[in-house]
Amino acid sequence: MRFKRFIKIGILAAVILLAMFSAVNFSSAGNFLKDNVLDNISKDAQNVGVTAGYNLDSPDDKALILVQTVINIFLSIIGVLLLVYILYAGYNWLTAQGEEEKVTKAKDTLKRAIVGAIIIVAAYAISIFVMSGIEQGTLKGAGGGSPNIYQPGG
Repeated sequence: MRFKRFIKIGILAAVILLAMFSAVNFSSAGNFLKDNVLDNISKDAQNVGVTAGYNLDSPDDKALILVQTVINIFLSIIGVLLLVYILYAGYNWLTAQGEEEKVTKAKDTLKRAIVGAIIIVAAYAISIFVMSGIEQGTLKGAGGGSPNIYQPGG
């Protein structure tokens, strides 16, 4: 009885510590990537756009950024819930103690979680593809023509 309690407390402590330290590592890696690489790419792209004469402060861009942010937040929340679902399935499998019915139920839960992860990754990829297409389509001159077209009599 004491051993089971010790195992449960150990697993709970490991999950809590893993969650705490994983969040710290991911956030610091994300800040490094965002601050250094993505900001430089964004600044270079804005300089190219301004030099080419494009208006980068259009309200369409702000709406697009809002939609992208909402989609990213929504998919991130679903991803966190999926992680909790996977941990729940693993916990059920570990505590099944050899009972075939509980093991089968835990395996089914884990399979559903993996299918959910595949669907979320596919949804994220599709949303990035669609949003990049919308973004490229809203830029002026995206049809391939030059903004300084010669017009006879002008």
